[in-house]
Amino acid sequence: MIEISESAAVLAGAALALLIAAGAGMLWVGLRARGRAERLVEANARLQALASGAPALAMIVRADGRIELSLPLANLLGFDEVPVQFGDLVDNEAVLGRDEAEMLEREVIAAQKAGKPFRMALPVRGANRTLLAIGERAPDAVRAPGGAVIWFFDATESSEEVARFANEADRYREAFDALTGLIQSAPMPMWYRDPELRIAMVNNAYVEAVDGSNAEHVVASGLELVDASAPGGPLASAANAREAGTPQMVKLPATIGGKRRTLHIHDVPLPTGGVAGFAVDVEELEQARSGIKRAGEAQRAMFDRLSAGVAQFGSDRSLVFCNQPFRRIFELKNEWLADRPEFDRILERMREANRLPVVRDFPGWKNERREWFVAAESAHEENWTLPGGTHLRVVAQPLPEGGLLTIFEDLTEQVQLASARDTLLRVRTATFDNLFEALGVFSADGRLQLWNSRFRQAWGFEEAFITSHPRVDALASEAASRLAKPGRVSLIGDLVRAATVERQQRGGSIEFADGRHFEVAAVPLPDGNALFTMLDISDRRRIENALRERNDALEAADRIKTAFVANMSYELRTPLTSIKGFAEMLYNGYGGPLPESAVDYSGAILESVGRLSDLVDDVLDLTRDGGALARETVDLELVAGVAVENVGPSAKGKKIELAVEIQGSAGTIQGDGRRIRQTIEHLLRHAIGATGEGGRVLLHIDGSDAGARIVVSDDGPGMAQEVAAKAFDRFAQAGISRNGERALHLGLPLARQFVEAHRGTIQLMSEPGQGTMVIAELPRG
Repeated sequence: MIEISESAAVLAGAALALLIAAGAGMLWVGLRARGRAERLVEANARLQALASGAPALAMIVRADGRIELSLPLANLLGFDEVPVQFGDLVDNEAVLGRDEAEMLEREVIAAQKAGKPFRMALPVRGANRTLLAIGERAPDAVRAPGGAVIWFFDATESSEEVARFANEADRYREAFDALTGLIQSAPMPMWYRDPELRIAMVNNAYVEAVDGSNAEHVVASGLELVDASAPGGPLASAANAREAGTPQMVKLPATIGGKRRTLHIHDVPLPTGGVAGFAVDVEELEQARSGIKRAGEAQRAMFDRLSAGVAQFGSDRSLVFCNQPFRRIFELKNEWLADRPEFDRILERMREANRLPVVRDFPGWKNERREWFVAAESAHEENWTLPGGTHLRVVAQPLPEGGLLTIFEDLTEQVQLASARDTLLRVRTATFDNLFEALGVFSADGRLQLWNSRFRQAWGFEEAFITSHPRVDALASEAASRLAKPGRVSLIGDLVRAATVERQQRGGSIEFADGRHFEVAAVPLPDGNALFTMLDISDRRRIENALRERNDALEAADRIKTAFVANMSYELRTPLTSIKGFAEMLYNGYGGPLPESAVDYSGAILESVGRLSDLVDDVLDLTRDGGALARETVDLELVAGVAVENVGPSAKGKKIELAVEIQGSAGTIQGDGRRIRQTIEHLLRHAIGATGEGGRVLLHIDGSDAGARIVVSDDGPGMAQEVAAKAFDRFAQAGISRNGERALHLGLPLARQFVEAHRGTIQLMSEPGQGTMVIAELPRG
């Protein structure tokens, strides 16, 4: 047994304790290092996982040109194996282009030497990709002194996206520029308000509308297109649009270019909080609407004045308007039409009133008329024959805005007139062909269009020739040989040309070679044609010749009679003068004293001789037709006084009151005083001779500036109408007297002869039992 001293034991225990402590410390340090290593391994694995899943792959370029990269990056760069030298990358044109390789090399050198980071895009040819390279000096931890680290990102999709964004940006920029130009060139004012509703941008039309110098001036001045303080003005509309978040429109008046205009102000809220606006000038539209409204009212007023029925239906096929003739034609009441019935109901009501054509399939017929609303053609027209013989012309016009306009024209009278016209045409044709006159109608070009049978027969034309409608010159050439004077045939062409070209009616006469005579004339017709007429006057010519010969014989007999009467009158004067002379000698006692009865007998002889002398003078005056008139100034009052003295004894002998009224206006006239005196005497003697004893005869003379008037009236028995009608005719009264006695009264015919010789007038007015009045008017000159 080994004995250990206490001190040795203490030392041994201390050493053992020290060893145990050291072992424990080493164990702790090992455990700690192990934990640390595990954490490093875990962190390394995590970093490896992050690195392998990272979008960027790193490549280290050392100072000596060696490179370190992973196989995925090599594949990304277009290498099948990992390259070793940087030159293998930049010198390989299959991988990078020359320009890109040189740029990458410069950037890497700058990063290695100067620590300048870089960023560039590398289009990789081999991989057909685009990589984003971000390089910087290699950090110390990389343990690549003087080297550079390059991170490669696959930017293929990003580049495409960037390119697409760039293209879109260019397109948007172009669109923005175009939109800006469009806004600036827009004919309507446009503007933009900021969130505080201040004017922030305007276009050229806005500047021009507010009479601004430029857009900047308008924006700076805040010039409003419309008065902003007006209730419901532009600011209120913009505020409403901003608050409601919906576009707003308000109609406001404005003064633009010195003219009052009506604007539609549109405000559109924008996501930015501002409000865009534009103004549409609707002044012309408002005027057009007003004009359309007035036109519609005028159209309806015109429809109300039409004789045709008019009905207008809306797009819903309800009645919009109808005039009074429509109501009358179809017997529709105003109360029922006031409810705006539909088209179908109106047709049914028409049918109930028996105012539609009778059809078998009324529903089908009605459906066909309903198609008028959508008819492709512009209008549809048809004729309706109603029960009772009414004829209607129906026109249906689809309206552009929808609906239908129908017009119902009553053609009953026209149909009746057409039927009557057809009848008249047939009658005219029959009349035309059976007239006694020969007729032919020539057109404006001179061709014979119509003729009757007498025309062809008068000329003796062949049927084939006349049915060829010859021209007037050809017809004249054919007719020349049938005339007594062939050159006279030119009259036909002259008459037709005058009627068709000059539109004048002319006439003439032609003689045929066979002795026939025709009066020809050409009359212009309303349609431009000419009517050529031929009237056979052969019989009239013969009668005229016979009458002319008879008239010549009568005139010769009248001259012989007049000469005989004049000679007899002169011959009678010689024995009358002798009888008057011997009777005066016996009456005055030259042959010795006579018994009282012989004196009375000689006085009666003198009176009869005087009457016979006057009668001979009257007969001579008649045969001389008044003779030559002297031209002198005649005082009517003096002439009338002498005439009254001459007829005074005759009036006294019958106890007739002879009243004389001579007005101061009678004055004087230019004429033959003797004939005027004889006129007054004849009128007075006629009145005295026709008036019974105790009667009254009035001589009244007055005048005017134009002439004088002589009036002789009596209260005798008057005359019958047939006697008064012949009172002034020569010898018409022979053997007839107003009182029934047979006599020869030449006073009135001579009075008329003398008055008419002075260019005056004379008239007689008489009724049985009412007396007679004769009025003679003589001109002053």
